[in-house]
Amino acid sequence: MVKVGIIGGTGMYDADFLSEPKEISVETPYGKPSQPVTAGKIGNVEVVVIPRHGKGHVLNPTNVNYRANIWAMKQLGVARVIAPCAVGSLKDEFKPGDIVFTDQFIDRTTKRASTFYDKDKVCHISMAEPFCPELRKLLHNSAEKLGLPHHKGGTNVVIEGPRFSTLAESNLFRSWNCDTINMTMVPECALAREAEMCYAAVAQVTDYDCWKGEAVTAEIVIATLKSNVEKTKRLLLDVIPKIQEKAACSCHTALKNALL
Repeated sequence: MVKVGIIGGTGMYDADFLSEPKEISVETPYGKPSQPVTAGKIGNVEVVVIPRHGKGHVLNPTNVNYRANIWAMKQLGVARVIAPCAVGSLKDEFKPGDIVFTDQFIDRTTKRASTFYDKDKVCHISMAEPFCPELRKLLHNSAEKLGLPHHKGGTNVVIEGPRFSTLAESNLFRSWNCDTINMTMVPECALAREAEMCYAAVAQVTDYDCWKGEAVTAEIVIATLKSNVEKTKRLLLDVIPKIQEKAACSCHTALKNALL
């Protein structure tokens, strides 16, 4: 049976939606993941959970050990990763409280280790379609069934952080036709592809960045996330039992023509 990984974003620090939870300490060649892993079940499906920022949100986006988190998942036999995260909106129609099943990203990060192949081999991983289409379709179908406000796709610009955007930056990203903005989708997404795992983001819209004239604050983000997190947990409980063992996507053969 397939094993599913969840990398919990801002506001999702606990694995209280799992049955039979147990904490596992994992070591990887890249150090320890953000937090000891919690393993458990949703229905009959084995699930592994890592809070991206650690419990209590102690790791800023730059300092998250993305390689250790993804490697730990792979080491534990995870084949599909669902990654909830907070995003700001760059368009009126992407409203706070909405969920976005992101299908593209633009990388504006500058300080992060973004590959497992930085020594003996070179890996030119294909990222034309960075998020698993099969997982995204399942998430979209579940959101439709549950009546959750959502968007089937969207382009997310990923900034280094931890600061929020200037107004000039926000307007620049809007001119690029980006839909949302956040600080964590990269390199997490690319590393999952190198690990040949399916990966899909569940992007929870919390604010309008600063382009509407109101400065975004951590307080605003957390207030909206409280309701968003409950929606995301409902979504996970519905979609995970529907994930099949065999995947029709190409995520699991991503390294076939990527290594030199």
